[in-house]
Amino acid sequence: MPPRRNRVLPGTAKPRRFRPRFHYELLACGVRGHELVGIDAAHLRAEDALFAREMAGARWHRCLRCDSWLPLAPPREPTREYPPPAAEIRLPLRGKTLRDKVVLRVIAVDRALHFVILGLLAAAIFLFAAHEDSLRRGFYRIFTDLQRGVGGGPVQTSHIGLVRELDRLFSLSSGRIKLVGLGVSAYALLEGVEAIGLWLQKRWAEYLTFLATTIFLPLEVYELTKRLSWFKIVALVVNLAIVLYLLLAKRLFGLRGGAGAERADRDADLAWSVLQETAPERLAPVAG
Repeated sequence: MPPRRNRVLPGTAKPRRFRPRFHYELLACGVRGHELVGIDAAHLRAEDALFAREMAGARWHRCLRCDSWLPLAPPREPTREYPPPAAEIRLPLRGKTLRDKVVLRVIAVDRALHFVILGLLAAAIFLFAAHEDSLRRGFYRIFTDLQRGVGGGPVQTSHIGLVRELDRLFSLSSGRIKLVGLGVSAYALLEGVEAIGLWLQKRWAEYLTFLATTIFLPLEVYELTKRLSWFKIVALVVNLAIVLYLLLAKRLFGLRGGAGAERADRDADLAWSVLQETAPERLAPVAG
């Protein structure tokens, strides 16, 4: 694969636009720490110069993720003579591959929250269906007592918003309420499957999330035509962004090269040639 040209190290160039470029490598290293090799080795060799070297009496180690060089003291009790060869080093995620992992996990967290909320809602619906008769009697008794306490007449549920909705709910049969609970449970299960698949970066989960989100977009637009709210607007914008990201950035349905281009990008980001391009000086190619 031909080398990428003009690669800029994360955090080394001033932004040329109002919105600075976000480097996921710096985020990952800030959260998980740098990926350093050879910090437990007693000695360094010339072939290790790509990721570890001794200069001016100091030992410098290169982060394989964000390209930072850190001066560290040699280990007092080394566990190996030399750093492992390149063939044994597993390069961390970088570039677009790392970005996709972070974004997919953010979507996975969103889907996990939906799973929890819908699961609790389904449990509440089934609990309501199991005690519908007693809840109905208690509701009408309490509301009638309140009306009499303020000098009201008989119960009028057709003109009061909350009471009207509760009256409609109590008018449903127990079987229909259970069907609603089953529907909410199925939706919660779908969200849970999406969350697990996206967290594990499975291709099938990307398709499942795209289809499930796209199907509900017309319903969200219809709800906005009935009543506007910031919550509905934000939810629609977020879901539209997820759909566009999965469709374009993740190259679903063969767009922009499809899965083949996705694999090519991943191979390029995880190749030793990437580290060769951004080395302090030109080094001999590393086999690995």
